[in-house]
Amino acid sequence: MILAIMQPYFSPYLGYFSLMKHADKFIVFDTAQYIRHGWIERNKILKPVEGWQYIQIPLQKHSQKTPIQEIHINNSSSWKEKILSQIEHYKKRAPYYSEVKNLLTTILNPDYSHIVELDVCALKEISNYIGFNTPIEIFSEMGLTIEPVYEADEWALHICKAIGNVSEYHNLPGGVDFFDTTKYQKANIPIYFQKIELQEYDQKRLVFEPGLSVLDVMMFNSPEEINTMLDKYKFI
Repeated sequence: MILAIMQPYFSPYLGYFSLMKHADKFIVFDTAQYIRHGWIERNKILKPVEGWQYIQIPLQKHSQKTPIQEIHINNSSSWKEKILSQIEHYKKRAPYYSEVKNLLTTILNPDYSHIVELDVCALKEISNYIGFNTPIEIFSEMGLTIEPVYEADEWALHICKAIGNVSEYHNLPGGVDFFDTTKYQKANIPIYFQKIELQEYDQKRLVFEPGLSVLDVMMFNSPEEINTMLDKYKFI
């Protein structure tokens, strides 16, 4: 079984979904400490004229060492309406605007208390829309007993061992300098870093903005076209 493990991100870039698609199981790692200015509660889409902007879910105040699973959404503001208003400009130029707006409305409709709930719902709904259904599990809900972790790169290793039938562990390119691959080799669990070959697509403007949320990709490309993009990757 090919296993992939990532922290929960909100509508992440295409490489995250490529990793998900080509795994046999995907685990959302939600017990790590929340780090500010990441992708757990925000991502990037186009601005109406040029450049990009953040869409963001407001969070309640919390202590510095709070794990992701305990991060609460601040529902005191109309943040759902704001996000939907931020995508309205796509209507003028994006051929799949209606489909994406309907999907995003469905994702945002429930009353969420924790950011993990929203992120996992978005990952599942977007995956289904694109056309793949890799099983997704939340680490804190799995009840796994793992070996003691002494270094941060051992979490994935010990999760692989606890699951028991992992033939390969896959991660994104950002993990190349983070993981000590010799630990995985000694455990007979090959580790691979999967890099998507991101390609430009027609955003209906002069300057292409790379690396945006999957929502932007979905605005301009059909699920079939996106699936083709997800299959274009290499191991580094």
